[in-house]
Amino acid sequence: MRGPVKRFADLTEQEILALAITNEDEDSRIYRGFAEGLREKYPSSAKVFDEMAEEEVRHRTMLFDLYRTKFGEYLPLIRRQDVKGFIQKKPLWLMHPLNLDEVRKFAENMEYEAARFYRRATDTTRDTSVRQLLVELAEAEAEHESLAHKLGQQILTPSARAKEDETARPMFLLQYVQPGLAGLMDGSVSTLAPLFAAAFATHNTWETFLVGLAASVGAGISMGFAEALSDDGSLTGRGAPLVRGAVCGMMTAIGGLGHTLPYLIPNFWTATAVAIAVVAVELVAISYIRHRFMDTPFLAATFQVIVGGVLVFVAGILIGSS
Repeated sequence: MRGPVKRFADLTEQEILALAITNEDEDSRIYRGFAEGLREKYPSSAKVFDEMAEEEVRHRTMLFDLYRTKFGEYLPLIRRQDVKGFIQKKPLWLMHPLNLDEVRKFAENMEYEAARFYRRATDTTRDTSVRQLLVELAEAEAEHESLAHKLGQQILTPSARAKEDETARPMFLLQYVQPGLAGLMDGSVSTLAPLFAAAFATHNTWETFLVGLAASVGAGISMGFAEALSDDGSLTGRGAPLVRGAVCGMMTAIGGLGHTLPYLIPNFWTATAVAIAVVAVELVAISYIRHRFMDTPFLAATFQVIVGGVLVFVAGILIGSS
């Protein structure tokens, strides 16, 4: 379980500089990992990541030199996971073989996050020299030659390059698609067991409808609060937490209500047949969304979602029939 974290707004100038140093060191090592993982198959792309790593080392040196003049040799340990607002990174650099497309997207998001971090940091620091360096680094990150452009010139096919020209896509995914998909999956799957357990235990459509309604609304409220409190969006660009929470909560409720509404039909078996059909449509829709927006192979997405959904569905029927 994740331990206590600090708000970015509560960090001191010393902690901001220490965090920036840690971030640059971590980013350089990530780029080195990418370079090593791509070197055999994509040597030209590996060279790009070597250059990126060197630039991060240079940034770290600049930050540490300034830190020592201001605060001395002691460098407090503060990392991304210790500050609220950073996206937790999947350790893609440890996976082999590396997928070049995934690596490039990962690196683009790293650059975006770094630039946003430095812009936010300049707003909270008052020391002139510290602000000046942070501004320079923010501009360096923002003006850095696009990694997509570099790799596109070297090894990407025209079709892959065209696909990745969607510059707004990463932030749209972070702000709307991810919380909406998480809510839809939770609402569609988590409410199956209580709904169908109530259905087969009572054979009463109205009581089943009330159970499904309560489960859907309760899950929506829970998921909405969980999403809103998980990240304030100040560093990640994921948008206002209230908006993400509302999107997640609403989609959670919709996911549960989809197969709850059929139980307004008075006939039990007709309502159950319609509800099962709705569940099938929901699971296929979730699989498609994961494939379309999250770059998950359709068959893999379908297998993961449908197997989980079917297991919960069967569990509900078995419990309700016992």
